[in-house]
Amino acid sequence: MKFMSLAIYPVEKAAEVTAASDKVWANMPKQTRPEVHHVLMSVPQFNVPPNSIISITISEDNSAEKIVERVYPVMLAGATMQVVPLLEVPVTGGVKVEKKYRG
Repeated sequence: MKFMSLAIYPVEKAAEVTAASDKVWANMPKQTRPEVHHVLMSVPQFNVPPNSIISITISEDNSAEKIVERVYPVMLAGATMQVVPLLEVPVTGGVKVEKKYRG
């Protein structure tokens, strides 16, 4: 299943958080490496503290243990993490997916 991970951290913690993130991803198997990693240039939420960096990673994981392996070291370095499961919906297939999950 695909997950979107939001890491929110103060600018002054950037060195520690990025070092922890690099270490985490260096030890992950290739099949669980992130598909996409972005640093946002604007704030998607209003409750983000000023002078914060927000990065988004989309990756695939099979278990909660794998998510914890990836997220916990980054949290210890000073980031606030949010992990959101993603539902893939084809661009032209939204109605079909909606009917499938509605039952």
